[in-house]
Amino acid sequence: MRLEDLISQFQKKDKTAFGKLYEMYAVNICGVINTIVRNEARAEEICQDVFIKVWDYADRYDPSKGRFFTWIMNIARNAAIDEVRSKSHKREKLNLNTDFFVGILEPPQEEDRENFDTARLEKMLNKLKKKCIELIEMLYFRGYSQKDASEVLQIPLGTVKTRNRNCISQLRKNMTAK
Repeated sequence: MRLEDLISQFQKKDKTAFGKLYEMYAVNICGVINTIVRNEARAEEICQDVFIKVWDYADRYDPSKGRFFTWIMNIARNAAIDEVRSKSHKREKLNLNTDFFVGILEPPQEEDRENFDTARLEKMLNKLKKKCIELIEMLYFRGYSQKDASEVLQIPLGTVKTRNRNCISQLRKNMTAK
C-alpha cells in the first residue's frame, strides 16, 4: 500500500493503518524524543502519548504543508521539549552536568550507520557555521527556549531569533543541495 493511501486510511480512523504507521515510525520518533529528554523509559512514555495525540488529531494533518513523518516529528519534538521544561524534569536533572550533552550531533556508532544517512547529514551540517550548529543544538535538541539560549550565549534575544531564522534557512538550502 502506498504511503499516501495508508495515511488516508489512518485519517479515516482505520486502526490497521494506524498500526502500520506506528510500526514504520515509532522507533525513530522514540529515538528523537530520547535525544532530547535523555531518559529512555520516559522517552517511550512520551512516544506513546505522541501517537495518541497523532490519532486524536489525524484530521489536522495536511499533506500540502509537509510530509507525514515531519508532522509527527514536530509533535514529538514539542512534547519532548515540554517535558524538558517541566518542573519535574528539571528537579530530576538538577545535578546533571554538561558532559551529559556532549556528542548530540556526533555521528552514530558503526553498527548504527546502516540505517542512517550520515554522509548527507554531515554534508548538511558541515556547511553550517559553528555558531549555527551550537544554536540549533540548543534550541532543537536540548530544549532551550530562545530566551534561555540568549542568556547562555550572552547575546541579545533579537540576535538569537535572527540567527535561528538564518541558520534554519541555511540548513534548508543545504538539504536541497546535491
